[in-house]
Amino acid sequence: MSYFSYRSVAGLLVAAAFSTASWHPVLAQQAPAAPDSIRRQALSEVTVTGAATHFAAPVDGTTITAGRRNELIKPREVNANLAQNSMRQVMARIPGLVVWENDGSGQQINVATRGLSPNRSWEFNVRQNGYDVSADAFGYPEAYYNPPLEAVERIQLLRGGAGLQFGPQFGGLLNYELKRGSRDKKVEIETSNTAGSNGLLNSYNAVGGTVGKVNYYAYYRHRQGNGWRPSNQFSVDDLHGNVHVALTERLTLNAELTYMTNQLQQPGGLTDAQFAQDSRQSTRARNWLGTPWLVPALTLEYRAGERTRLSLKTFGLVAARNSVGFVVGLPAPDTVNRRTRQFAARQVDRDDYRNLGAELRLTQDVDLLGRTHTLATGLRAYRATTSRRQRGTGTTGSDFDLTLTGDGRFINEFDFTTTNAAAFAELLLRAGPRLSFTPGLRYEYLRNTGTGYLGRAANGSENRIPDQSSQRNVLLYGLGTEFQVSATTNLYANYSRAFRPVLFGDLVPPATADVIDPNLKDARGYTTEVGYRGNFKNWLRFDVGYFFMNYEDRIGTVRRSVPGGTAGQTQQFRTNLGRTQTHGLEAYAELDLIHSITGNSNLPHLDLFAALSLLDARYGDLPVTTLTGTGTTTQIVESNLEGKYVENAPRQTLRTGLTFAHKGLSVTGQFSHVGKAYADANNTEQPTANAQTGAVPAYQVADFSATWKLGRDSRYRLSGGVNNVFDARYFTRRAGGYPGPGILPAEGRTWFAGLGLTL
Repeated sequence: MSYFSYRSVAGLLVAAAFSTASWHPVLAQQAPAAPDSIRRQALSEVTVTGAATHFAAPVDGTTITAGRRNELIKPREVNANLAQNSMRQVMARIPGLVVWENDGSGQQINVATRGLSPNRSWEFNVRQNGYDVSADAFGYPEAYYNPPLEAVERIQLLRGGAGLQFGPQFGGLLNYELKRGSRDKKVEIETSNTAGSNGLLNSYNAVGGTVGKVNYYAYYRHRQGNGWRPSNQFSVDDLHGNVHVALTERLTLNAELTYMTNQLQQPGGLTDAQFAQDSRQSTRARNWLGTPWLVPALTLEYRAGERTRLSLKTFGLVAARNSVGFVVGLPAPDTVNRRTRQFAARQVDRDDYRNLGAELRLTQDVDLLGRTHTLATGLRAYRATTSRRQRGTGTTGSDFDLTLTGDGRFINEFDFTTTNAAAFAELLLRAGPRLSFTPGLRYEYLRNTGTGYLGRAANGSENRIPDQSSQRNVLLYGLGTEFQVSATTNLYANYSRAFRPVLFGDLVPPATADVIDPNLKDARGYTTEVGYRGNFKNWLRFDVGYFFMNYEDRIGTVRRSVPGGTAGQTQQFRTNLGRTQTHGLEAYAELDLIHSITGNSNLPHLDLFAALSLLDARYGDLPVTTLTGTGTTTQIVESNLEGKYVENAPRQTLRTGLTFAHKGLSVTGQFSHVGKAYADANNTEQPTANAQTGAVPAYQVADFSATWKLGRDSRYRLSGGVNNVFDARYFTRRAGGYPGPGILPAEGRTWFAGLGLTL
């Protein structure tokens, strides 16, 4: 069914969004820009009926948010399992959010929107307090580190034209803003301790406050558990400290240091038959992953009155990705050799990351033609190095041991470097009391280099690959607009260019016989969106919109005849193949049922919310080939993916819930439905024997959680709940490699209970 067949349900979608809409203090989307007469008196934060709601202004700090879809979420105001970073609950009000639920530790957050891949959130520009935390923002943008949600003040999700201010990603910006110390206490202590199913223990402890001109905050979090499946134990430790020093009335120095270390046991993937037999079983008991992560950052902030704000962030990364395991694909078991009485040797893979970057951002109010406009500009310099060592021969043991055996060498070794410089400018141009435009430009200079070898010959010599080097200059541009329909609602629209750089995995062939196109280009395209949002009388909040994403020059692999080779001689050729296009309808709405009927704000809250997404993501003209026969009878069969659905893009996503809140008690029931998706571009229905390709069936899951705040200033906090109340058995991902391969089951029914205290 084509996208345009959705028109018949578009009216129903909008009607449903309004009928289930509600205002809620959890999800703070951008407030519509008020007319000039109202804007002068607008506050950035409003208190309503005892609950705080944050409305992002058109200019939020040094970021212009006008004219694009964005959401702000306060995790502490959500009834959710924060101890395990349950993004299905915390971000339930984000239409179209897809979560890969295969990591019970909660350490690896895999989220995406608008039909993009959730793999470690790599389609987003993932940041913490405005600076990068991924392995390499351009060469390997996977986020192995995510902060504990107990430490997060708010999550900023900025889509549409986010690439103009924060980088080229199609997905946009995902920024975790951490808590700061109390402004009115010298010392404030916070502790939160949670226990749960399968040996879950989580302890979060923090101290903060303000002494003179110094504000400080530090936390330590330890989380451990045995996991829902056998061989799924985890141990995670997080340590963070930040100090904000007011050097003068206008100049502030902020210093931060974040450290995380973990040991995650990976139980492996399942075949479809194994999943149907018992989704809790494990096929691997000797697979481990560890990702020590150290992120220092230093920020200078300068305010020259209310019209000028300057920010200089410098940040670094010293981190690693280390794994050891038996990675042979299914259905091969990990068994003991009967003759030697030993397991097979495991494979060791290690990455080391060393990054350094700086960003200078300035916002300046400018008076022109009788109105005040806002100019945001910025500069960025960034360098990242990755040392990748793969396929080392490890031990035959079962613990987390990265020791190499044999000759002590890795089969593959590479060194990659990314150099990036960028400049951007955006102008919030207020064309009238109700209408504004936001044109923007971004220039990117990007250089990737790679050296190393892929395997060794029989005599032990290295099979070196040609040195890789890619250098380009990219100009991105976009335009956003807002029209103020009323004091609390507006129409918004934008168009923005984006690109996805060639990644390290694209530069290096997965096998020695593969060939990389020397003219391989970055994937490019654009996103456009239009929507209507706002709130009504503090009990109705909504955002309904349409978007279109054009993803050009998608990178992939085809089988072709070897140029100048003999008849029947073929090779795998990695090149730019074609484009995909995604249409989508997104609707979020929330309604406070009791207050909307009675108008009495002293009565309890009964909030009903719904977040709905309808997608049609398909390939365009994308030729592919398959190889049949052997030897001289080999034939290349050509086909085309045109009209096929994009992988990992469910056509329907619906999350809805009901929250009862009165005084200190808040109870939430939530339901999620995620439609069917495919694991491969060929839209394979019948799964393969190794379970790496095939359909990912639709699933439904329900959650229940509650929070009770009591005592003076709500200093005591009791929380608890049941995730996956009806014990649904489902999976969200078929992995082609680590941490699978194969089906990675989501967790069944689990419970958690916690006690928090603030002094």
